[in-house]
Amino acid sequence: MLLQLAFRNIWRNKRRTLITIGAVCFAVFLASFMKSFQKGAWDSIIDGSVNQYFGYAQIHKNGYWDDQSIDNSVLFDEQLKNLPKKANLVQAVIPRLESFALASEGELTAGVLVLGIHPELENTMTGMADKIIAGSFLASTDDAVIVASGLAKKLGLTLNDTLVIISQGYHGANAAGKFPIKGIFEFGLPDLNKRLVGLPLLKAQAFYNAPGRVTSIALKIADKKEVAPAIAQVKKHLTPLAKYEIMPWQELIPELVEARQLDTAGGAIILGILYLLITFAIFGTILMMTKERSYEFGVLTAIGMGRWKLFGVIWLETIIVALIGAIVGILLSIPIIYYLNINPIHVSMLGEEAAVVYEKYGIQGTLPTAFEVGIFFQQALIIFVVTCLLAIYPLVKIMGLQPVAAMRA
Repeated sequence: MLLQLAFRNIWRNKRRTLITIGAVCFAVFLASFMKSFQKGAWDSIIDGSVNQYFGYAQIHKNGYWDDQSIDNSVLFDEQLKNLPKKANLVQAVIPRLESFALASEGELTAGVLVLGIHPELENTMTGMADKIIAGSFLASTDDAVIVASGLAKKLGLTLNDTLVIISQGYHGANAAGKFPIKGIFEFGLPDLNKRLVGLPLLKAQAFYNAPGRVTSIALKIADKKEVAPAIAQVKKHLTPLAKYEIMPWQELIPELVEARQLDTAGGAIILGILYLLITFAIFGTILMMTKERSYEFGVLTAIGMGRWKLFGVIWLETIIVALIGAIVGILLSIPIIYYLNINPIHVSMLGEEAAVVYEKYGIQGTLPTAFEVGIFFQQALIIFVVTCLLAIYPLVKIMGLQPVAAMRA
């Protein structure tokens, strides 16, 4: 009975009701779209950065991350190789031997990062073979290198040129060699694209006089939501555990985490402004309704209608208006967000400056929206809570109502 009465009452002033519903609808639509785009974009950025190079987690010798020296390498022994068999959330382990060196071609010289990789395993995570723009990818037995396109441009390198590399090997051993260039690849992270040289892992270990040793082991994990349990599984099967440090992507790329937090904070401010507008729209409706219907409230109270029952009708009216607006806003946003999830926005459409920023994190393709039920449900929940709080105002007015004075107003 109360629900039927409340539903009839909200259409007594159709213009006011429609304006309120429109305001709520617009704000919910904008909030849903903004949340889904922001989350989808950052998920894409994180996946891109992680899968470009770092992986969702890495294993090093304890202390390596603070002192990234080849002397802090570890033996890639059987327990490390067999982790995917014991930790089912780890799909593969990707061993690497990384160290800095001086590379030259003719009279040109540059500091480089030499990356010793297992070609087949590396390609399963980073897809490095697909990044080759000239020549071909490495094989495990090759005595050759591949170089990043930025470095190739800097040193004027082409296929089959000879690259001279000089460095310091394990425990101070001399490391110097000449390697033909088998391929040139385009690396997504601009900083590394200017200084990365790839070597087969066996050749890198021989070059640095570090047989069987690696500086890092990247863990291939299917979903970033499984990083924490995957690390927990790995810790159970590493002995002695104190010998190793296991770092999730948040510790490997802290600047990415900070950038996301900053962007999320900015988005929260904008969402706060939107919901403030909704609050004023709903409160304006409640305020006008309470004022215009003072005579009605006085009559109903005078003939014996309970004040709490009267408040219940008013409360239902405000809830219905707010929820209609929220539902319409959600229904409008679902097809648009779904479409942009299937047909995402290309980075280049956001402008040249934005494209440069995204490129820094290895994103050169598309930014899909996140199509998640929780995003839409959250908007309806916020509207419900705001409306419940605003309904305190008519409660106060009704409880302090004097029937005779209200009917004379």
